[in-house]
Amino acid sequence: MRVLVVEDEPYLADAVRDGLRLEAIAADVALDGAQALELLAVNTYDVVVLDRDLPTVPGDDVARAVAAGGDGPRIIMVTAADRLDDKASGFELGADDYLTKPFELRELVLRLRALARRPATGRPPVLERSGVRLDPFRREVFRDGRYVALTRKQFAVLTVLMESAGGVVSAEDLLERAWDANADPFTNAVRITISTLRRRLGEPQLIHTLPGSGYRFGAP
Repeated sequence: MRVLVVEDEPYLADAVRDGLRLEAIAADVALDGAQALELLAVNTYDVVVLDRDLPTVPGDDVARAVAAGGDGPRIIMVTAADRLDDKASGFELGADDYLTKPFELRELVLRLRALARRPATGRPPVLERSGVRLDPFRREVFRDGRYVALTRKQFAVLTVLMESAGGVVSAEDLLERAWDANADPFTNAVRITISTLRRRLGEPQLIHTLPGSGYRFGAP
């Protein structure tokens, strides 16, 4: 899962980002509405954690832009206002969930995972390919009925590969979707993660390297 945290208080934004990363949730930060729109234009996010009270472009306008994009990221709207009318207007703008400040990071994580449980249009909640069954909500992977223990990063990479439905996924795409904006494009993290993931899944190999192109998941 990749999340955009839109929050104009730098200390809070950094604390939320760092806390999400400890939960293996890739997170980027935008400190105002304009920066949020710029990041949304160039990156793919699963959820936007959106403060309503933002400089440059109000949070409500960011929510409208996300909703107008159709099949875009889900929105968890964050505000200090807890009146029912405020929540109702947020939902009318396209918010999927609502969180009132101050909030516990654990509650945000639970809400993010609850949103991930809801399948996007055309995407099954459980992925099944070549004898591998991946449950994104329960964070469980089985191969031919055998439980496969994975680290959080291995799980994220496998999810991206399986979602590609046999298509080729470049190392750059993996960095973008399983890591976050601070990932070093010259790192060997993708290669190392793929190597350990292959060993965890066992034989015969299901992750194939296409030199110069990337990786493909599926039977040979």
